[in-house]
Amino acid sequence: MIFDATLRPAFTALLRNKARSMLTMLGIVIGVAAVIVTVAIGTGARTSVQKSIASLGSNLIVVQPGSITQGGARSGFGGASTLTPADGLAIAQLPGVAAVSPVVSLRTQVVAGGNNWQTFVSGVAPTYSYIRSWPVASGRFFNQSDVQAIAKVAVLGQTVVTQLFPGQSSPIGASVLIKGTPFTVIGTLSPLGQSAMGQDQDDVILIPYSSAMERLTGLKTVNSLMVSSTQASQIDEVQSAITTLLARRHRIVPPEPNDFQVRNLQAIAQAAGSTAQVMEVLLASVAAVSLIVGGIGVMNIMLVSVTERTREIGLRMAVGAPGRSILQQFLTEAIALSSVGGVIGVVVGALGALLVSVLAHWPTQIPLPWVALAVGFAALVGIFFGYYPARKAAALNPIEALRFE
Repeated sequence: MIFDATLRPAFTALLRNKARSMLTMLGIVIGVAAVIVTVAIGTGARTSVQKSIASLGSNLIVVQPGSITQGGARSGFGGASTLTPADGLAIAQLPGVAAVSPVVSLRTQVVAGGNNWQTFVSGVAPTYSYIRSWPVASGRFFNQSDVQAIAKVAVLGQTVVTQLFPGQSSPIGASVLIKGTPFTVIGTLSPLGQSAMGQDQDDVILIPYSSAMERLTGLKTVNSLMVSSTQASQIDEVQSAITTLLARRHRIVPPEPNDFQVRNLQAIAQAAGSTAQVMEVLLASVAAVSLIVGGIGVMNIMLVSVTERTREIGLRMAVGAPGRSILQQFLTEAIALSSVGGVIGVVVGALGALLVSVLAHWPTQIPLPWVALAVGFAALVGIFFGYYPARKAAALNPIEALRFE
């Protein structure tokens, strides 16, 4: 009964004017597609930033050299150069510390066979792969025995493997010259891709920090100390303990400033996530304006439809159709236009997000709740903007409607 009295006439009227129905849906399609694309870009960007920050390490705390003042000139952070591997060993004994790795970095030209490549060489501890959550793809990572022996062994990132050993199945066992010193390749790292700042994380060679200090730099200090806390909830407590320990080890007496700085990535991750989420909602809100514009278009077309079908409405009411049935019919037409337009908009938006990902190489991700929200909002737009024309049709006087020309 409901189908025959309301749904059938509504869909018959829509199919009778296919071109007008499609043009009416166009505003809804564009609005929903815009919402899906913008949300996909925003969500993809937020996820990418979070992954990039997470890839830097597990509950990571970074200790870096501080600033020194010479002749009234302040060097800025990194100028003190007072951090040593012994500081790292002392930090490793603190409660709540899971692992520590010194980091000695330099950028230099490396050679293998007839190929050469300029890359970052980082001297680290065996714990580095755990701190960075960076597994080995093939071979092995160096161990504490290699550190103590100042071994000439290296683990290569995938970009370095591609540049130095093109076409080879495996570089394991090959020799790489770093500043004239031969290092034997014992492993390769799993690919990480680009960081949030666009840096290629795979363009690196890892060697024991003792080998970097003794054979490459000749320095007794390190560039930084990477510390991993056992739990994320303990980061602030561990950070405070590290500050106290290093101040005591470096014999710093207040009000003398620390010659080091201790930072964690939690605040950065929260700020980046919050910013990306705000941008995502903002973009979706702007795109939602298109839906409202599309809803106004639905109302306009439905008002025109009521005017065109005044005699039809009068005839139906004259033979006994109640005003409620007329209202339901026109409201059903508006909801159908908006809902079908919403579904088409989702498909178009998904294709648009895929196109953005392929052509612009931007990460995109479509959350399913947003898909349901977009379609649901499109249906609500149909109800909201379709009610007035439907109400106007139901309120027509049958006699006046039959006389309408």
